[in-house]
Amino acid sequence: MDRVHLTSDLSLSRIVYGMWRLAEADDTSPAHVQAKIEACLEQGITTMDQADIYGGYMAEEVMGAALTQSIKDQIEVVTKCDIMVPAGRYSDASGKYYDTSRDHIVKSVDHSLRLMGLDKIDVLLIHRPDPLMDHHETGAALDEVVASGKVRTVGVSNFKLHDWTLLQSAMKNHLVTNQIEMSLGHVAPFTNGDLAYLQERGIPPMAWSPLGGGALMTENSAASAALDEVAANFGVDRAAVAVAFLLAHPANIMPVMGTNNLNRIKGFSDSLKVKLDRPTWFKLYEAALGHEVP
Repeated sequence: MDRVHLTSDLSLSRIVYGMWRLAEADDTSPAHVQAKIEACLEQGITTMDQADIYGGYMAEEVMGAALTQSIKDQIEVVTKCDIMVPAGRYSDASGKYYDTSRDHIVKSVDHSLRLMGLDKIDVLLIHRPDPLMDHHETGAALDEVVASGKVRTVGVSNFKLHDWTLLQSAMKNHLVTNQIEMSLGHVAPFTNGDLAYLQERGIPPMAWSPLGGGALMTENSAASAALDEVAANFGVDRAAVAVAFLLAHPANIMPVMGTNNLNRIKGFSDSLKVKLDRPTWFKLYEAALGHEVP
């Protein structure tokens, strides 16, 4: 499994295991969660993607109950904060909103460390752009949690270029990634600037929902037909081709794969068997667009 370097001393696996459904599984026992993580590790997938809000603020705790010291020594943990909804420990919240205040960021980091039983978070992301963000306060808070030793690096999720540059302008530390939606079901980032600004800066992006929320696996469309054709040529399934489409891009995209199905987890690395040439990549891209490129 290839590695993607975020800093001189931190790299993530090219494919990431996304745990947003972890607390919703039929079996959330430590043994079953360990089996999922071990299936990833056997493929060289060492990076686990979390967020405080996942599973109604329960997914981090489910993961933490399964983390032995041996597993902790082999993985990198990404987690996120700033989304507030009336659930779990925030059940008394008045509604949904974003909170990028220093107080919330610092407390979120402490909650995440405690729930996952970790000494340090490898990558902390601001989950959603906050239209009420005081970039000086938020930037200083992110610098603070890094300086405290509780967080190694920081980044963002779902940010546009203007959101990125605003926050970065008030920080000492460099933002190391932006986790955005990208897939054959959502190809806009390839041309709307979302991917270009990261590529220009040498910032490796993370891609959430790389299978279009599962739609690419179940729908009958031009994109799915194209996926099936390529998949048959390589002896893999649609998912492997859909992920290979992202891996083929020179921006070092890291797909975040989310599923509770152990067999599907064991097949994550099948995408590495698929080497797309330029004509095939564009065939898939045009199928997703629904028309030829100009």
